[in-house]
Amino acid sequence: MLFDIVRNNKRVTQLFLALITLPFAFWGVESYVRNTDSDIAVASVGRGKISQQEFRAAMREQQDRMRTQLGGKVDPATFETPQMRRAVLDSLITQRLLAAHVRTGKMVVGDQQLVQFIASVPSLQDKGKFSKERYEALVTSQGMSKEMFEARVRQDIAVQQLVLPVTEAGIVGSVASNRWMATQLERREISELQLVPDNFTGKVSLGSDAVEKFYEANRKLFELPEQVRAEYLVLSRDAMAAQAAIGDEDIKAYYKTHEARFKEPESRRASHILIRADKAAPESEANAAKAKAEGLLAQVRKAPAEFAKLAKQHSQDPGSAAKDGDLDWFGRGAMVKAFEDAVFSLKDGQVSDVVRSDFGFHVIRVTGIRPERIKSLDDVKAEIVAELRREIGAKKYAEAAEAFGNTVYEQSDSLKPAAEKWKLEVRQTQWIANGGKLSPNFDSPKLTGALFGDDALKNKRNTEAVEVAQGMLVAARVLEHKPAALQPIESVRADIEKRLIREEAAALAIKDGEEKLVRLRKGETVDLKWPPSRVVSRNQAPGLPPESIRAIFATGTATLPVHVGVGYSGRGYALYRISSVKAGESSKDDPGSRALSQKYAGLIAEEEFAAWMASLKASNPVEINKAALETKER
Repeated sequence: MLFDIVRNNKRVTQLFLALITLPFAFWGVESYVRNTDSDIAVASVGRGKISQQEFRAAMREQQDRMRTQLGGKVDPATFETPQMRRAVLDSLITQRLLAAHVRTGKMVVGDQQLVQFIASVPSLQDKGKFSKERYEALVTSQGMSKEMFEARVRQDIAVQQLVLPVTEAGIVGSVASNRWMATQLERREISELQLVPDNFTGKVSLGSDAVEKFYEANRKLFELPEQVRAEYLVLSRDAMAAQAAIGDEDIKAYYKTHEARFKEPESRRASHILIRADKAAPESEANAAKAKAEGLLAQVRKAPAEFAKLAKQHSQDPGSAAKDGDLDWFGRGAMVKAFEDAVFSLKDGQVSDVVRSDFGFHVIRVTGIRPERIKSLDDVKAEIVAELRREIGAKKYAEAAEAFGNTVYEQSDSLKPAAEKWKLEVRQTQWIANGGKLSPNFDSPKLTGALFGDDALKNKRNTEAVEVAQGMLVAARVLEHKPAALQPIESVRADIEKRLIREEAAALAIKDGEEKLVRLRKGETVDLKWPPSRVVSRNQAPGLPPESIRAIFATGTATLPVHVGVGYSGRGYALYRISSVKAGESSKDDPGSRALSQKYAGLIAEEEFAAWMASLKASNPVEINKAALETKER
């Protein structure tokens, strides 16, 4: 039953999976890690505690996950914000509450249910059958034993059994849904007039001592921060991989022992003509689409050479229609089942009968078949070399990492011994401000903090080796140091004057805008040159700030035109004239309306989930140790 629920409620599953089964939180294997750390708890949930060790592990997992998703391009400072730390903790608290409820409810996931679930995961299948090799590779990549991984999956299944009924319990009334959709789709015709500070600078007159007063009141703004210039070494897994010497015999041996990996399954190329009919479309609509597809099939049977022309003219798949219906090469698992079954049952050049899928009705022609084959050694040689380099690089890095850290610590008066031992280049930084950033490739608040610590500045020692990213250690040494210093007033006078003039001009713009708005609302004539109007909605208002959108749609429109204004600190004032209102119209056949309907259902589900979580918190009180939460790993 669970698997049917999960398959048939993908929207809800996707919505709440992020809340209850975040990959960086190992709450599913709580029984394996409980009581492993005696440090001060970051939070308590009911009778249980979330230790600093668990919190730090969750933070590291989240960092790794974000780096992977964004290709490694993540500012490390992002991870040390109060918002990020609290978000990770909140996810752990949610997971603890759900785990406690699972235990209270004595919910058990049996072995058969576990096996059925794992075997049904598409990524763990090969040619439609469960692949033990893929499963073992997944478990290994998670850094767990099979027992730990399966405990986590059991917990995830149990939680889904709890959550899905809750999120599906909300009844989405058609009246409330239609009313909400109408407000979202409502459109208003507006004209926008910007009162910008630049138009008011000529009216600003600064006092003779304004600059001096601002300078004295804001001396912190004009302090040049403490700075250092440093030299550093980078020990990286990638660099060690690049240095690895790979011989032909190594390549041949790898190819022979991994032959199954280079098996290329059968793939096919096909073209199609699609006549759309949603799976939930009324019978009359589906019958009409099917009849049209059958008519096109008859034309193809009569004149096979016309397939491309008919696809371009009639196919309702815009991506392939522009290419004469061509879908290029694909293997099993790339298309919906009905479509795939048809394609792989045809011979090269053969045309299918009309095929029904979730998207509509298809007429399919197979245009190429590539049988299953094992790629030749020449075809995969570059891939093998890269893989061997990665393996050797990872091994050498693991072997060298601890020794590298020991060397820069034990011979702390120079980086040269470590550079010579591992054949590394000693590089130098530009001037770095305290709290500033290093090179984007290995920026790290921990490393920056070490450079400004007493050991580096006063004792003239190397910093410790800091892991700034997965597979990358950096050790540094201060070359020069500049203490913080206050810039003289004359060097910043011009900048202060510009700032004060702009601030005053912005205030004048806001004051002028507010006065004009009062007069407009009184019905007085105001000399304004309104630009051409445009129509906007809550979801389609390009160029409008959120504050303006809220103000425009919060304004009553019983009498038109009506005016509204929004002031922006430092940026002036915006006046809006609303000249007409067009009621929102929705249709069940419109994709945009369907998306809004789903969004509304999602909001209802979120409210149901939030209310349920509140009840769990009431029976399992949550206390957060703010001091422990703010303590950063060193």
